[in-house]
Amino acid sequence: MTKPILDYLLTRNSAPIPELKAPAPSDAEIATIIAAASRVPDHGKLEPWRFILYRGEARVEVGKKLAALAESREGPLSDVRRDQELARFSRAPLVIGVVSVPKAHPKIPDWEKFLSGGMAAMNLMIAANALGYGTNMISNWYSDVPEGRAILGLAPDERVIGFIHIGTFSGTAPERPRPDVSTLYADYAGPWKAEQQ
Repeated sequence: MTKPILDYLLTRNSAPIPELKAPAPSDAEIATIIAAASRVPDHGKLEPWRFILYRGEARVEVGKKLAALAESREGPLSDVRRDQELARFSRAPLVIGVVSVPKAHPKIPDWEKFLSGGMAAMNLMIAANALGYGTNMISNWYSDVPEGRAILGLAPDERVIGFIHIGTFSGTAPERPRPDVSTLYADYAGPWKAEQQ
């Protein structure tokens, strides 16, 4: 581990999605990003995740389908609301969906597999940042409904970990308040007791 990596991790933040512009990563860069994303803790070597690329015209088609789904669920949409859904996947030149893929194992709980997918998503963002791209991960309402997941290419038993928007970012990402690190850890003090809350 070198200091530039630590410096990066201590200052990492997300770029605003509307400011992610073309060019997106090339096919070779995407392969590198996915290779980095797959190098995460994976108990049982199950590979309980996969990645879906949304780019080109597919981003626009997804937006049309999401707008239609939103209207079927909510009734007629205002122009502003419709435009919001139409642009969901076309604001950045590339969106990579990180998908949790259930793989049964008698000794490995589902939550552990899902966490592996979360680590894959984080590695994916760090790798894209290392190649000079900005990133931002969201999930949104369509991740929580079966019809939305189907539109986005997920099987019925798969779940969304996150949609990572990637593009060229030339601005300065806004900083947000960060926690006081000193309140986040403590030495082990024995079994949990109610008064510890």
